[in-house]
Amino acid sequence: MSDKPRRQSIRQRLLALALLPLGVVLPLLLIILTQWGSAYLDRLLVAKVGADLGIANGYYERVSAGIGTAVEGLAGSTRLAAAAADPDALPRWLDAERQRLKLDFLHLLDADDCAPAYAGKPCFAGWPVIERARSGQAQTDNDIFTPGLLAAIDPALARRAHTPLLPTQNATPDPRVAEDRGLVVHSAAPVYAHDGQLLGVLAGGVLLNGNLEFVDRLNEIVYPDGELMLGSVGTATLFLGDVRIATNVRLFEGGRAIGTRVSQAVRDAVLGAGETWLDRAFVVQDWYYSGYRPLIDSRGERIGMLYVGFLETPFAEARNSALSGIVALFALTMLLVAVFGVLWARQVFHPIERMHATMNAIQNGDGTARVGPVPNVDEVGDLARHFDRLLESQQAQALALQRWGEALDGKVAQRTAELQEALATLRSTQGKLITQEKMAAIGQLTAGVAHEINNPIAVIQGNLEMAREVLGEQAKPVEPEFRLILDQVHRIRLIVTKLLQFARPQEYVGYLEPVGAQQLIHDCLLLVGHLLRKGNIAIEQQIDSARLVTCNKNELQQVVINLLANAIQAMPDGGTLRLAVEDWDEADMPIGLRLSVADSGPGIPEADREHLFEPFYTAHKPGGHGLGLWVSKSLVERYDGRITVDSPDGSGAVFTVWLRCEPLG
Repeated sequence: MSDKPRRQSIRQRLLALALLPLGVVLPLLLIILTQWGSAYLDRLLVAKVGADLGIANGYYERVSAGIGTAVEGLAGSTRLAAAAADPDALPRWLDAERQRLKLDFLHLLDADDCAPAYAGKPCFAGWPVIERARSGQAQTDNDIFTPGLLAAIDPALARRAHTPLLPTQNATPDPRVAEDRGLVVHSAAPVYAHDGQLLGVLAGGVLLNGNLEFVDRLNEIVYPDGELMLGSVGTATLFLGDVRIATNVRLFEGGRAIGTRVSQAVRDAVLGAGETWLDRAFVVQDWYYSGYRPLIDSRGERIGMLYVGFLETPFAEARNSALSGIVALFALTMLLVAVFGVLWARQVFHPIERMHATMNAIQNGDGTARVGPVPNVDEVGDLARHFDRLLESQQAQALALQRWGEALDGKVAQRTAELQEALATLRSTQGKLITQEKMAAIGQLTAGVAHEINNPIAVIQGNLEMAREVLGEQAKPVEPEFRLILDQVHRIRLIVTKLLQFARPQEYVGYLEPVGAQQLIHDCLLLVGHLLRKGNIAIEQQIDSARLVTCNKNELQQVVINLLANAIQAMPDGGTLRLAVEDWDEADMPIGLRLSVADSGPGIPEADREHLFEPFYTAHKPGGHGLGLWVSKSLVERYDGRITVDSPDGSGAVFTVWLRCEPLG
C-alpha cells in the first residue's frame, strides 16, 4: 500500500488564508477600542464633575462670606449703637435687620457671658466664632448646633432641623430615627463703643437644614438650563454628617430625598479620610457622576459634605449606542472584508479550476472546450489565456474591425457637424451682407432724397422771404399763412435732417452733456402725453438713481420716446406703463444706471424677441417700418451701452437701457 499524500483543495486553503485574520484581528481591535473609549469618556465626565464641585464650593464660600460681611458691617454701624441705647426697642430692631439680611437669627451678645442683652435668649458661650469676636476679630464658619440651642434661638429652627432618617441602600447602619442637629453658617463680629471699649458681640447665621432656596440656587449656578447634554439632570446636596439635609435629588415618589444618607464608601472617604470624592456613586436610586468635599467646622472637624453631580444614565445610554454603532460598523466591515476576501480568493482558484476542467475535457476528446475569458492580470490569468490564444486572436480581429467602423462613423458625424456649422455661418454672413446692402442702398437713397428735397425747400423759403419784402405792408393780411408756410418748411428741414442722421449716424453726433434720469423721463412723458391720454394708460414711476450719464440729450430722448411709443402701442385697450431707474453696479463698482420701460400688454413671443433689434423687422406691427429699435440700439451702443428685452409669458414686455456714466471711448 503506497503512502499517497492526501489531496488538498486549493479553494479551501485560499479561503482559510483570506478569512482567518478577520476572526482574530478585527474583534481584538473592537475590544481595545470599546474599552479605551469607555474609559476616556469616564475620565472626561469625572473631570467635569470636579470642575462643577469647584464652582459649587466657590458659591458656598461666597454665601458664607456674604453672611460675614453683613454681620460685620452691621456691627460697626452707628445704627446698631443707636438701637443698643434703647434696650426695649433693641429686639425689634434686630429682628427687622435679621429679616432684611435674610438671616435665621441675629443677636447682640453681652461681652462677658455671651448671652443676649435681653432676656429669654440662648447663650452662645464657648463657640470659637464667638470667642474670636470677643478677642476683637470677626469670623464666619460652619458649626453644628444642638437641638436645644436651636430651640432656644427659635423653636421654628428646631422643627426645621428635625429630619426623619429614611432607609438608604449601601449606607452605614445608624440606630437613630431622625437627625435633630442643625448645620449652621454663622458669623460673629465685635461691637465697640465710641471710646473703643468692647460693648458686646453681634452674632447671626443661617440654618442650612431644609434650606431649599440655597440648594436650588446652587444647582442653578452649577447646572444652568442647557448645560448638560443628552438630557442628563444635575443635582446638589448639603449633608450634615452623612444625612441629606437640603437636596434636589428626587425619590421614587417624586419628593426630595431629604433624610436619605450617603453610601458607606463615600462616607469613609470624605468624612473619615477627609478626601474629595470624584467618581461614580450610587445616589438614592440612580448612578451619578458625583463630587463630594468635606465641610469643616470652626474646630477643624469634618461635620458634613457639599455634593454636586449629574445623572449617568443618559451618558451611559449614549455610550452604549455609540458602542453598538461601532460594533455594527465593525460587523459590517468584517462582512465586507470577508466578501472581498472570498471574491479575491475566487479570482485565484476559479481560473485554476476552469483550466483543470478544460484539460480534462480535452483529454476526453472535446476539442471545442475552452477556458474562456478570465479577469486576472497575473501569472494565473496569463496561464488561463494561453489555452484560448487562437479564439482570442479571432475575437481581437473582429473587435478591431468593429472599432474601425465606429471610428469611421465618428469621422462622418464630425464632418457632417462641421459642414452644418459652416452652412450656418455662411447663412449668418449672407444675412448680414444683405442687411448691409439694404442699409447702404437706403443710405444712398436717403442722401439723394434729402439733397433733392433741400433744393426746392431753399427756393421756396427764398421766394417766400422775397415776397414778404416786396409786398411790405400789403403782406400783413396773409402773415399767418406766411408763418404757417415757414413752419412747414422748417418741419421739412427737420425731417430731412432725421433722414440724414439715420443714413449716416456717425456724422451727426450731437453735443455731449450730463443728463439726469428724472428730468429725462419727465421731458419724454410730456412729449408723449397726447398718446397716453388717448390710450387711457396709467403711469408708475420708481426713480432710485441720482447718477448722471454723459451723452447727447436729444439722442437719448429719442431712444426713450421710441420705447414709450412702443409700450403705448402694445396696450391699445389701456393698461399700466411702469418706468424704473436704478444704479448699475458690478463687483461693488459703480458703472452707470439701468432705465426700464415696462408695459402690461400681451408680451412678445420668443421667436420675435430674437429679431427685434434687426432693421426692417416689424414683428407684424401695423404701420411700423422696423427701424425704431434698430436706431435706438445704435444710439445706445454709441455710448458703450446696451438694450435688453424680457417678456414673461402673458406679463407684458420690459425693455432695459444700460447706460454708462462715461463712455469707454
